[in-house]
Amino acid sequence: MKKWIWIIIVVFLIGLAVSINTYVKAMKPVKSARETAEEIAMNETDLKNMDSFQLYNGKESYYILEGKNDDNEDIIVWINEKTHQVTEKRKKDGLTKQEALNILLSKQSPEKVNAVRLGMYDGLPVWEIFSHTDKDSINYHWIDFETGEILLTIENY
Repeated sequence: MKKWIWIIIVVFLIGLAVSINTYVKAMKPVKSARETAEEIAMNETDLKNMDSFQLYNGKESYYILEGKNDDNEDIIVWINEKTHQVTEKRKKDGLTKQEALNILLSKQSPEKVNAVRLGMYDGLPVWEIFSHTDKDSINYHWIDFETGEILLTIENY
């Protein structure tokens, strides 16, 4: 009986080690992207402290960083992954996530909102809203970060 317990423990530990190794390898490109984005942002913008980092994949890929500048104002930085072109906005000059969602909800009634995230559409900072209808169709909406204008809607009826 002891032999089986030891075999189970060893198999479990091997599985755990393989899982951890796979996770570390999978996260390596994200860590590298974060470091690249942080370096660019610190050199080319007023960003002094980074609070969050996310990757955005639309027509083009962007690194999106949120943090504070020297004046302790919240700012958002969008960096094009390929060209490293930088767009910087103060958070207070744009819509909040909830305001962008409210704009969409005032015009439509999705069954479920899956995600509301910052992105970039044709060079403009946007809120991208990903939702489902009651017929389980996937819809995307891009709302201008500053004006609140719905720039594009893709509805899959």
